[in-house]
Amino acid sequence: MSGLDKRVGSYEEALDGLQDGMTVLAGGFGLCGIPENLIAEIRRRGVRDLTVVSNNCGVDGFGLGVLLEDRQIRKMIASYVGENALFEQQLLSGELEVELTPQGTLAEKLRAGGAGIPAFFTATGYGTPVAEGKEAREINGRHYILEPAITGDFAIVKGWKADHFGNVVYRHTAQNFNPVVATAGRITVVEVEEIVEPGELDPTQIHTPGIYVDRLICGSFEKRIEKRTLRA
Repeated sequence: MSGLDKRVGSYEEALDGLQDGMTVLAGGFGLCGIPENLIAEIRRRGVRDLTVVSNNCGVDGFGLGVLLEDRQIRKMIASYVGENALFEQQLLSGELEVELTPQGTLAEKLRAGGAGIPAFFTATGYGTPVAEGKEAREINGRHYILEPAITGDFAIVKGWKADHFGNVVYRHTAQNFNPVVATAGRITVVEVEEIVEPGELDPTQIHTPGIYVDRLICGSFEKRIEKRTLRA
């Protein structure tokens, strides 16, 4: 195996080095495009006191919700958390520290972290509790607040296809937060549905270049539907 080959043989190997107290960035939106097997491996390893950054925290019994069940998450940085009753219970009881972040701001904090930009000014949240404790500045007659970028010890990502070098393609809306998460981890781990030979992917279709990916694994996925709506 060459040094450019990012494939690993097991989920245990994929998350080797994950320890208590680390910050984990997780792709996905609702249950769409979540790295469900990597989440399951985090649960199996039993690491605790994690800070998890993700758009939301899964649902009761699936996705990041399973880490809440085992009390593995100490702090959650998220945008939308309305589909998880256990999350609500732990928040209201003070058991879980939560930092709610506007969705676009969260995406930009991750993108900035991946780009090496330490902070940026945004108008979103000015004059609201989101701005408390943050530097404010008036620029061209409009008020802005300074938001710090986000990086993590591990980034866990769900892709559709990848080649041996870790070049990743996402499928439709499963792209969501995965590309920005992939850039912002010190160690980025991607699980995909299919791994192909180098050269099989159209270079113009690659969403995450392999330079950002440290470990790659092929898995099978349950892909639950978060809300099923049927005609009467």
